[in-house]
Amino acid sequence: MALPKRRHSKTRSKKRRTHWKLSAPGLSTCSQCGQKKMPHRLCPNCGYYKGMEVTKGERS
Repeated sequence: MALPKRRHSKTRSKKRRTHWKLSAPGLSTCSQCGQKKMPHRLCPNCGYYKGMEVTKGERS
């Protein structure tokens, strides 16, 4: 296995890691109440998922 001849500096390593950042989660709108929610999860506002009431939401 090959070994590096010289040590990489801290700056060089940090430059490589600049692209390791989090992205904002994709949000969809609830078909029932129109609020933003995470996709494939029930709406925390109204408690609906795919047009069916699963739980009682905050507004109900």
